Amino acid sequence: MAATLTPTPGDRTADLPYTYLHTQTWARASTTIIRTDLQRWRHDDGSGQETIRRAPDLPTLKHQPTSDERNLFHQAPPTSTQHPAGGLHPYLSGTIPTDPTTLAARLAPPELAGEPAYPRLLAGGVVSLTTNQYLGQQQRAAALRVLATVPGIAYLGASVDIAGRAGLGFRVTADGSTTTLFIDPTTGELLAAQELIAGSRPGLFSYVLILDRGHTAEAGASW
Repeated sequence: MAATLTPTPGDRTADLPYTYLHTQTWARASTTIIRTDLQRWRHDDGSGQETIRRAPDLPTLKHQPTSDERNLFHQAPPTSTQHPAGGLHPYLSGTIPTDPTTLAARLAPPELAGEPAYPRLLAGGVVSLTTNQYLGQQQRAAALRVLATVPGIAYLGASVDIAGRAGLGFRVTADGSTTTLFIDPTTGELLAAQELIAGSRPGLFSYVLILDRGHTAEAGASW
C-alpha cells in the first residue's frame, strides 16, 4: 500500500505557510471521557490558532463513541486561542523523516524493541504524530512502513470509522492495550484510531477522528 499512495489536495498546497488539522477526540482523564473538537493552524515558527469546541464530559470509561455524538460539537460554542511564535509545539521537531527506520526510532526508543510495551509505543507514536502534524505523501508512506514493522499487528480488512468513512482496519494488542487504526488505502491517511485498555479501570482510553488536513494562507482561514 505504501508504494502506491496518491497525493491529497493538501499535498498540492504545501507552499502555503500554515498547516491545518481538524480532529475530534474522546480521551480519558481519570474516570471521565473528555470530548473535544479541535481545529489547529500552525506556522513553521510555532505560531498559529486553535479553535476548540467541547461536548459535555462523560463520567464513565465504558463509553463507546457514536456518530450521533458528533452533533454535540456543532452545538458547542467555539473558543479560539492565538499562539505567538513558539507557542504551538510539533510532536516531532524538525523535518519529519521519510525513511521508516529513522522515523520509527524517533517515535519509539529502539532500545525498547524487545519490551512488551514496544508495539503499543510504536503504534501510538504513529497516531500521535498524525494527529498533531501534517504528513506529506512520502511521510505517510514512511508511517505506513513503520506500522508494517509493529510486532503482532493484525489486518482486519474493510472497516468504517464513526464518521462513516471506509478504510482498512489494523489492530495492535500489547501491554494491556488494544489499538485499532482506520487507514485510507488510496492516500495512506489515518482516518481514525481507537485505544482500549484493560487492567483495574478497563475501557476507552481514546478515540480520535482526523476529519481534515491541509494548508492555508493564514491562521483561521477555511480549508
